[in-house]
Amino acid sequence: MTEQGEKRADPFLYVVVCAAGVAAGVDELITAARRRGWEVGVFATPTAMNGFFDVDAVRRRTGRPIRSAWRAPGEPRPFPDPDAVVVAPATFNTLNKWAAGIADTLALGTLCEAVGLGVPIAVLPCVGEALAAHPAHRESLDRLAGMGVRFAEPYGNGETLDGPRKFRWERALDLLPFPGAPPANG
Repeated sequence: MTEQGEKRADPFLYVVVCAAGVAAGVDELITAARRRGWEVGVFATPTAMNGFFDVDAVRRRTGRPIRSAWRAPGEPRPFPDPDAVVVAPATFNTLNKWAAGIADTLALGTLCEAVGLGVPIAVLPCVGEALAAHPAHRESLDRLAGMGVRFAEPYGNGETLDGPRKFRWERALDLLPFPGAPPANG
């Protein structure tokens, strides 16, 4: 629910940031989302808050706090309900816990709730080749896809994150329906 008295002109996007080296570039996603008309609120895993991205720059860019811990009872909600969610970069740990329904961090609890509410979710996996080969990873991706989660192609297959393919943040936005947009033909 939207906070009492908060008026929203733009649709609201939750961005969930996990602890991967490419998280330092999350500002690219926020900039692209705002350019496309989204208002943005950021959730981060507790580990991601420890130097994986510029927390102060993201706060300035969004004009909102970054959420990584549950709020106290009676504390107001800093974000309205989401119209969509992007998880980027999505790590092996987060993907597997989320698929299993584990909500031991605010970021995971938010993702589990978003699935339950039917909110559109797009994911940019950031998983190294060895972890991508683990059977639990494929099972988690399949389970999440069965819940309606949309994926950009995962990393792996011998490519490195800083190698031939740049982490293209906007791919996640391309996977989401924009609220109020006419339905795509096809």
